[in-house]
Amino acid sequence: MNTEYQKIIEEYAILQQKLNDPAFLTSAMQPDIKKSGERFSILQEATKEIEYLSRAEKNLIENKEILRSEKNEEMLFLARAEKAELEEIIHKKTASIHALLHPDPNSAIRDIILEIRAGAGGDEAALFAGQLLRMYQRFSEKNRWSFEILDSSPTTTGGFKEVVVAVNGNGIYQKLRQEMGVHRVQRVPSTEKNGRIHTSTASVAILPKAQEVDIEIKPQDIEVEFFRSSGPGGQNVNKVETAVRIIHKPTGVVVTSQQGRSQSKNREQAMTLLRTKLLDARQQKEELKRATERKEQIGSADRSEKIRTYNFPQDRITDHRVKESWHNIEDIMEGNIEDIVNALRITHS
Repeated sequence: MNTEYQKIIEEYAILQQKLNDPAFLTSAMQPDIKKSGERFSILQEATKEIEYLSRAEKNLIENKEILRSEKNEEMLFLARAEKAELEEIIHKKTASIHALLHPDPNSAIRDIILEIRAGAGGDEAALFAGQLLRMYQRFSEKNRWSFEILDSSPTTTGGFKEVVVAVNGNGIYQKLRQEMGVHRVQRVPSTEKNGRIHTSTASVAILPKAQEVDIEIKPQDIEVEFFRSSGPGGQNVNKVETAVRIIHKPTGVVVTSQQGRSQSKNREQAMTLLRTKLLDARQQKEELKRATERKEQIGSADRSEKIRTYNFPQDRITDHRVKESWHNIEDIMEGNIEDIVNALRITHS
């Protein structure tokens, strides 16, 4: 057991004794009691996970000893299967403990704007953008997050040139912020007659959803246009100008919303999207200043980097930042990205 974990267990025992002491409960101020109680809850959960992790690590040591000494093929087969299972448990428990002990300061952010845009690769890139949309939608469903498409540009082949989504839920930004960047896919398109592998890309942006208090927009700084929606929306589509386009004149930022059934709903969503983009631009500017000081490439430049490759012929997804790979790509594309998310949270926290 490492030193940090040992200190956590010791702190948990001391705090447990403290909270069971009537003298502390009668003499301490209410905010101190509340703070101690909150810390106790975290330590209690972390201690359970540490104990589980410790048992798994002990079992793994015994398992490796069996693999070194065992000659029976059937026993070796079972031991190898157990080894893989134990390593998976250790990986997940380590991620869970890390998240408990080192909470992300952005974990309270409940709302994000998710943007996916097809990059190089034409129709294949648009299809990949659609698959990424489905992957994040399935992941959102598993986490009980709301998922609402605000704007989209579908293609005739079933993909998307771009799509903008509002996602709401606990811990959402903490989990998904490392998804931002260029995603690359390598596979044989269905239209490819010679079996050649094509490479296409799609970009993903994760933006904390801005509120009115975050960004003030003056009425004279915006130009609002209305047009007929090209997306789903009931009988009003292509008959009434319910879709909204807003231009922010000082910056040139343009946003649209056309998925809502009413003009007022689309205008509200477009204003939220505009605030989010302006807030993101401001945050990127601040990040860029800090990046210059520490000679790192931060801000909008990060989004031009290929962060992950989805290699379908080899059934492998590789994240280039953590230099780690995962198999069973079809399962991952169905929204089972928890292992990837956890690996990135450990490395980038």
